[in-house]
Amino acid sequence: MEARVGDRITMAGEHVGQRPREGTIREVRGEAGGPPYVVEWTDGHTGLIHPGPGSVLRCEHVEADTPS
Repeated sequence: MEARVGDRITMAGEHVGQRPREGTIREVRGEAGGPPYVVEWTDGHTGLIHPGPGSVLRCEHVEADTPS
């Protein structure tokens, strides 16, 4: 996975019935966009994540607006 600061990230729930967590990547500490990542979650908490085996992540690059 290659992430950049400002990307939106969704992490699947760890247990059945648990809702996915969504947040914004605030810092990329790994090489070439790899983990670990500092993520600000939508609930206001910030945490360091290092996705392990079985983790399901969707990372969306936020593209800069281009002038018209």
